[in-house]
Amino acid sequence: MDGFDAERFTRHGFGGHGAALGMRYHAHGADWAELALPYDEKLIGDPASGVIASGPIITMMDMAASIAIWIRRAAFVPHATLDLRVDYLRPATPGKTVIGRGECYRLTRSIAFVRGQAHDGDPADPLAHVAGTFMVLGSW
Repeated sequence: MDGFDAERFTRHGFGGHGAALGMRYHAHGADWAELALPYDEKLIGDPASGVIASGPIITMMDMAASIAIWIRRAAFVPHATLDLRVDYLRPATPGKTVIGRGECYRLTRSIAFVRGQAHDGDPADPLAHVAGTFMVLGSW
């Protein structure tokens, strides 16, 4: 395979946890990927407010960062999340799809550095920021 095609990778949907959450591909670039988490009542954390729980958003951001690493590395290689810090700025708006963008801004032989944000329609009004490191397995 020449490079890593994020859209092709996600074309048939996600398996496991991603499929259960309803995650889907949104967009990608040279070192970033965006995923969408459509609003679904089964994802609500607080029934009184209708706000999506934090877990599904964290899962989406972890996957967006992973895809960004594969894009930047130009290959699907195993890696493990070492640290993923999530700073919530506000709750997601009930009824809206959440978009998560992960970016791999530095890649060494064994560590990938990522950052990103989640929003529900306006990237200038994010609901969460993320920063993390992943241990990249396999050889160059």
